[in-house]
Amino acid sequence: MQLGKIMKRVMGATIPPALFIGLTAYFGWNVMQGEHGLHSYAAQLHLLDEARSAQKDAAAEQEVWLRRVRGLKEGALDTDLLDERARSMQNLARQDEIVVPYGEHDHLY
Repeated sequence: MQLGKIMKRVMGATIPPALFIGLTAYFGWNVMQGEHGLHSYAAQLHLLDEARSAQKDAAAEQEVWLRRVRGLKEGALDTDLLDERARSMQNLARQDEIVVPYGEHDHLY
């Protein structure tokens, strides 16, 4: 009888803490590695930064195209500038003209 009581007491003293430690370990692992854990959150923040960067690049490219399209409207076209630009792209110039080269990063439109 003594052995049964000792076994019962030992089991009663070890099983609840073991279950508590097991549950704590399980939830702790899920906090770090789980589908909605900290590592997943960091990965999502990285993807969000990449998406915002892509959005900024797209907005900048859209602004460039809008500026180009606005320059093509009839009221915005300057015939002298158009003539100058067409001849410079074809590498043609008259004898009496002064050619002013533009820098590589200077926007003409």
